[in-house]
Amino acid sequence: MRIATWNVNSIRTRFGRVVDWLVREDIDVLAMQEIKCRPDQFPVEAFEQAGYQLEIHGLNQWNGVAFASRHEMTDVARSFEGMPGFGKPVKGQEETQGVGPNGLPLEARALGVTVGDLRLWSLYVPNGRALGDPHLDYKLSWLEALRSATEAWLDEDPDLPLALMGDWNIAPLDSDMGDPSFTVGESTHVSPEERAAFAAFAPYLDDVVRPIVPEGFTFWDYKAGRFPKNQGMRIDFIMGSRAFADAVTGASIERDERKGDAPSDHVPVVCDIDVDLLGGTFEDEYDRPMVF
Repeated sequence: MRIATWNVNSIRTRFGRVVDWLVREDIDVLAMQEIKCRPDQFPVEAFEQAGYQLEIHGLNQWNGVAFASRHEMTDVARSFEGMPGFGKPVKGQEETQGVGPNGLPLEARALGVTVGDLRLWSLYVPNGRALGDPHLDYKLSWLEALRSATEAWLDEDPDLPLALMGDWNIAPLDSDMGDPSFTVGESTHVSPEERAAFAAFAPYLDDVVRPIVPEGFTFWDYKAGRFPKNQGMRIDFIMGSRAFADAVTGASIERDERKGDAPSDHVPVVCDIDVDLLGGTFEDEYDRPMVF
C-alpha cells in the first residue's frame, strides 16, 4: 500500500498534474495541504474518474486539507482536541467554522480519517510568519495541542497505526535547511522554539522517511532560482507511531514533481506499507473506473 503527502498549493491549478501522478505512481492514499478552495470548488470529478474517493476540508482560498483514497475513509475529523483558532471568522462560515479553546475561529488545517487499520491525518501546520509575530505563538500553541492529542490517542491505543502527514513548516535539523534566506535563531522554521516543538513528538512518532531517504528537500521557493540551485527545505513529513513505522517497507521524496509546467513549490513524500504487518486486512476496492 502506498501512502503519500503533498502540499499541492492550489488544487484547482494543479489537479491534472496531481491525478496523473497518483495513477502513474499507484498511490492508494494521498494527504493534501493548501488546497485553497471550498469543497464545492474542488475538482472532484477528475479524482473520482481515476478511482479515488475524497474527504475535503476547506473554507476559502487559503489553507485547506484533503484526502484522496482508493479505500473507504471513515471516522472523519476536521480538528483535534485542543486545536486553537486564529484570526477572524470567514464570512458566511461563522456557524460551521468552529471555535478553538482560545475563542478564535478554527482554520482548515487538520483532517483525520481512518483507512482500514490506519489512522491518518493531513496537517498544514501554521507558518509562523516571523519571530515575534502572533502567528508564531499560534503555531507553537497549535503544535503543543497536536502533541497532546497524539499522546492521548496513543495512550488510549498504544498499538494504533497512526500517521501525521503534511507540511510541518519546520526544518528540524540544519541539514533540512538549504535556503540562505533563513538563519537559525533569526528566522521561523529554524528557531529553537519551533525545533523543540517538533522534537516533542519524538516519544510518540518517528519520521518514517528519513531512515530510508536521509537527504533531500521537499520545498523550494519559486523566487531567486531556489530549485535549480537546490536551495530548499525539508519541511514535509510522514510521522508514524511505532505500529505504523514497523510496517513501512520503503519511502521516497518525489523531487521530479518540482519540475515541468506549473509545479507546486512542494513535492510529494511517499511511504510504502506492508499491510500484513498491521495485523488487519484491506479489501480490494479498485472496481471504480481508472484513468490511464
